Amino acid sequence: MSQEEKPVKVFTGAVYECVRCGTKTTQEELSRLPEVKCICGYRVFKKIRPQVVKQIKAI
Repeated sequence: MSQEEKPVKVFTGAVYECVRCGTKTTQEELSRLPEVKCICGYRVFKKIRPQVVKQIKAI
């Protein structure tokens, strides 16, 4: 009895949001472009943080 293991994608990539218009884009989409620029022409992005908070056990 062998179980088939499905590949699990742990890292989905960073998601960035344009500061001016709020358009969300991934790191892969930005790397394809010749320069880092939003569709509105603005060049300032902020990184969207995940909703899950990491908890680390104290030593």
